This record gives sequence, structure tokens and C-alpha cells, in this order.
Amino acid sequence: MKLRCAVLDDFQGVSTSIVDWSPVTDRVEVVAFPEHFHTEDELAEALADFDLVVTLRERVAFPAALFARLPRLRLLVATGMRNSVIDLAAAAAHGVTVCGTASLSTAPVELTWALLLGLARGIVAENTALREGGPWQSTVGADLSGRTLGLLGLGKTGSLVARVGLAFGMDVAAWSQNLTEERAAEVGVRRAASKEDLLGGSDFVSVHLALSDRTRGLLGGAELALMKPEAYLVNTSRAAIIDQDALLAALTGGRIAGAAVDVFDLEPLPAGHPLRTAPRLLATPHLGYVSRDNYRTYYGQAVEDIAAFLDGTPVRVLG
Repeated sequence: MKLRCAVLDDFQGVSTSIVDWSPVTDRVEVVAFPEHFHTEDELAEALADFDLVVTLRERVAFPAALFARLPRLRLLVATGMRNSVIDLAAAAAHGVTVCGTASLSTAPVELTWALLLGLARGIVAENTALREGGPWQSTVGADLSGRTLGLLGLGKTGSLVARVGLAFGMDVAAWSQNLTEERAAEVGVRRAASKEDLLGGSDFVSVHLALSDRTRGLLGGAELALMKPEAYLVNTSRAAIIDQDALLAALTGGRIAGAAVDVFDLEPLPAGHPLRTAPRLLATPHLGYVSRDNYRTYYGQAVEDIAAFLDGTPVRVLG
């Protein structure tokens, strides 16, 4: 009898076709779920008859209470090698092995620049007007060359974003709690003296920090008030780094020129959520990791994780 594997949040319906699952299909029945399960009760009911689960990024939490309700579960594959919403200790206590996959930095970098450029040049407004018979040219684009790009975070993703900014002829500055002058120099950017200095001196601010106790709520109303009225804010990292009520107030009040976000406190974003209709906001449904190559990496290595687990030699074990 085959084991059963659930693939969660397969919104595009590509998980079983974008890579070859044949190395495990003789032993495993794979079922992809295109819908999102919003509650623990929904998850527990949907996954009750599954032995293996592949979960997409950090959208679905696996706390101790959920593991207790899934006695058949033996392997949980997380896309990426870090997942803050899986209780690894509880997984171990319930006999569940948790494995990860690689994740490409290039995909979120490219989306960051798509959003930043979309903001700067009014792409959505101009495209909408052109298609709907609106005015011919209604926005005046913001220039990048010679302007300051401020990066909150200069890790793997932030450093790649910085290099693109430099190629555009921007003055690139960066700040984080642990950023050193040496690291900034390695990337070819300058280290801002403080978070406040970075926010006040930048024409574009882009967030590239991991979510932690130190970064949660890092940008609140007081911090957003430091930004120039003509400045733009981009967040492709984690929603909770920016106080969402403060962001909404800044956009509604016109205290910043605009923002682009790819991440939200609740995902998928509920219908009727105020961010769906906020002014001066360019929003995408968490597309940072959604690219063909990244999906091939996620699901290809998920197949490898499953095969290795079934062979008794699990790989890329988390925890």
C-alpha cells in the first residue's frame, strides 16, 4: 500500500508537473491542494490521512497542537532551509522528520526591482489608463540615477539588490543591527550611521531582514515619519517588520509617496482587507519566491527529501 503525500498551497497547479516525481511515485501517492487551509481544524481534517506533507514557505504553521492531531504524519518537507512556523521540537516529539530545500536568492531580488521600478515609473496606473482609454501620460516618473537607495539588511538578498542599485547609478546605503563597515565595503555600499539616518536620507527604502524578536515592528509610525514625503518603501521580506497599521496610515495620509509590498500578516490576504484598496500602494500576492527555477528547486529537492527518507537516510534535516 502506497504512502500518501500532500502538497500544500499549490495555487498555480504546477507542483506535480514542473519536476519529475517518478523517483517516488511507485511508493507514494501525491495529492496537491490548490486551495489554502486557513485554520488548524481545516488542516487537521485535510491531512488526517497523509503520511508525508510538503508545505510552501512559512504560510502554514505546524504547532505542537497540529502535530498531535496528525498521528500518521512521518515526514514534513519545508521549502527553504529555515521555517519559523514549524515547531521542530514538537515534530521530533511526535516522531516527525522535518527536511528542507534550497531556495534561490535571485527570485526575490528580481521581484524587488520589479516593484521598485513599478512604483518609480507609475507602471500600473499608466498601463491601466492606456488599456481603459484614460489619459495619455498621467504620472511623472521618479528617477533612480543619482538617488539614494537605503537597504535595511545587507545579507544574501540585500547585497544582490544593492548591486543592481549601483548599476542604476544610485547611491546605496545600508543598515542593520549587526552590519559592519567591512561588510558594507565588501558590497561596495556605505554603512548608514543609524536606522534613522538611513530612513531620513533615502529616496527608496527596501527591507531585506529576517523576521525575529529584534526586527518585528522595526518600522512603526515614528520611523515612517522620518522618511521623505517623496520617498518610496518596498517590502519583500516579512510583513511584521513594518507595523501594518502605521503603513496604512502613512499611505492614506500621503506621508510617503508610495509603497510596494509582497508580504502580509494574513496570507492569502482576506477579501475586504484595507490593504487591498490602500492608496499609493503597489501590492503583489507574495510572489517573491514564485519563479520557475525556484519551484524546480523546491519541488525537485522535495522529491529528493522524500526518496531519501523512504530509503532510511534523510537529507537536509532541520532542527
